[in-house]
Amino acid sequence: MPNGGAIIGVSDHGGWAILVTVARDGTLLDRRRVELVDDDLPAIPHHHEAQMLPAGEGVALVERVRASAEEHAARALAEVATTVPRINGVALRNCPELPPTIAERIKDYRARNVADWVMYRQALAKAAAARGWAVYWYDSKKVADDATRSLRIANFDAHFLDMRKAVGPPWNNDHKLAMAAAISTQKE
Repeated sequence: MPNGGAIIGVSDHGGWAILVTVARDGTLLDRRRVELVDDDLPAIPHHHEAQMLPAGEGVALVERVRASAEEHAARALAEVATTVPRINGVALRNCPELPPTIAERIKDYRARNVADWVMYRQALAKAAAARGWAVYWYDSKKVADDATRSLRIANFDAHFLDMRKAVGPPWNNDHKLAMAAAISTQKE
């Protein structure tokens, strides 16, 4: 991590995410669950609600959810920055390629199954970039190995279990993925 600042690792879901912020040496600085969409909006509109609407209404619904996600993402990162003042970036799961338009994403079976997650990741990436932070992309299947190498330890799972004992709940696989993602940025 450049300049010794912290990195926020993200494990995202439909409408919410776990954010784990770590220092260069892997020290836990902050952890939290954040909501990424207004309560009155659907969390996975590409996958579900937009399917049941005429095309124009479905696209408009997804746009409202996207705008809400961008507002929530900016607010969530601002809140972390208040707690942890020196943040250099966020680590987000890689995004699969999608068709270029929302309408195409809604129609395409594969795309609509991942488009909502991509929308939330892009909202977080946009919020991070607006703060001048780097955006790192990670492969969820390789990130634990990358974190193991970054920390120069034998086993990330054992490291994570020790951390879980030290900090207590909530501390689950989402926290593990987010923590590994943040730590893995050190290899860059």
